[in-house]
Amino acid sequence: MSIYEVLGVRKLINADATLTRLGGSLMPPEVLNAMVEASRHWVNLPDFQRKIGERIAALTRNEACFVSTGAAAGLTLITAACVAGNDKAKMDRLPDTSGMKNEVIIHRSHRNGYDFAVRQVGIKLIEIGDGKMTHREDLEAAINPNTAAIFWFVGWMEQDDDVPFETVIEIANKHNVPVIVDAAAQLPPAENLWKYTHAGASAAIFSGGKDLHGPQTTGLVLGKKSLIDLLPALASPNQGIGRPMKVGKEEMAGLLAAVERYLKLDHAMRAEYCEETVADWCGMLNTVPGVQAERSFPNEARQPLPRCHVTLDNAKYQRDGVVQAMLEGEPGITISAGPNGNDVYLNPMTLELGEEMTVLKRLVEVLRTT
Repeated sequence: MSIYEVLGVRKLINADATLTRLGGSLMPPEVLNAMVEASRHWVNLPDFQRKIGERIAALTRNEACFVSTGAAAGLTLITAACVAGNDKAKMDRLPDTSGMKNEVIIHRSHRNGYDFAVRQVGIKLIEIGDGKMTHREDLEAAINPNTAAIFWFVGWMEQDDDVPFETVIEIANKHNVPVIVDAAAQLPPAENLWKYTHAGASAAIFSGGKDLHGPQTTGLVLGKKSLIDLLPALASPNQGIGRPMKVGKEEMAGLLAAVERYLKLDHAMRAEYCEETVADWCGMLNTVPGVQAERSFPNEARQPLPRCHVTLDNAKYQRDGVVQAMLEGEPGITISAGPNGNDVYLNPMTLELGEEMTVLKRLVEVLRTT
């Protein structure tokens, strides 16, 4: 019996997204094997961390890399580095940021629950724009001697009327202010691992446990060596604000294996699979009375992969009931409730080969018995 069966926890098919609450992703054999091998030996952990970082930096075309305990921890550590610099006394005082550069600029439209990881360092967030439109002048006016960094959150928070990323970089460089990119869920495409830093960002942060299929408890902090090299002093096994954010040797080895694997994948073939799956879903679902299915692109995190958007006739179906029936059925399948109250999304990117037909068969069954 598996641990889930022993504990009475249901295993699920994930047709939703690379969500932390669902485990992020499934680790392939290469990752698991690397973790098992690393678990069998004692090593000097800081030295191993440094060598892993050097290897991943080379693979991802970056100056430097630090493996963190998830993307959120990466946000905390990089913020601390921007605030305290290489001053050990300042590092030791965090989250007391008095006497330090302790302001971080962010578009109001980019505010989200994950920015708590930035705020917990003790900084003050300076919002620019009104949530709908932000002007170049807003950013220029917000920068002052207390500015530690500018944060840019990639994905669904981005607005067409934000100050463009390229302009943010230009202004930041003029004032010698680092730009930090939260790109936690921005894989694919693999090129994003170097896109933002090559465009001028001081650091870009990715989840190791989403589409990379590495350990859920890992993240990648990629960027300029002068900034990334400050992170070990702030993190475990050293004392300080990052001491609770411990990365084990097993997770480091697993993430390296995940990055190596990801860069070798045939991403075009994977995209083709997703397109074919969505087309098949739409074709079948559109034969069900009261159901309209269509391709939706990009997906919820603005990754360049399609989803199937299913709109239900309110007179015939109760959307939340359909979602619950999918979850409680056998097998349990999790799908995403849409924003309109009568729609759902099916996502192929998180499925194992063959599960796409199980998802379709089960949804058709639920709809036809409602």
